[in-house]
Amino acid sequence: MATLYRLLTEDDTSAFCHKITLALSRGWVLHGAPGIAFDPVRGAMRCAQAVTKEIDGDYHPDMKLGEQ
Repeated sequence: MATLYRLLTEDDTSAFCHKITLALSRGWVLHGAPGIAFDPVRGAMRCAQAVTKEIDGDYHPDMKLGEQ
């Protein structure tokens, strides 16, 4: 069994919420609190949320985590 980790990021829009909701619907679990920061180059607020997922089998660096 392996624990997978992803850090999902997006501008502070509904797209971020949809990205997190999709991950949760695929079995990922929130890990810690979300983060938010201002990107002065782009002039936008950016959000980040860590998620984890337990899988059967071993982790391999060539895995496409979003497809797990």
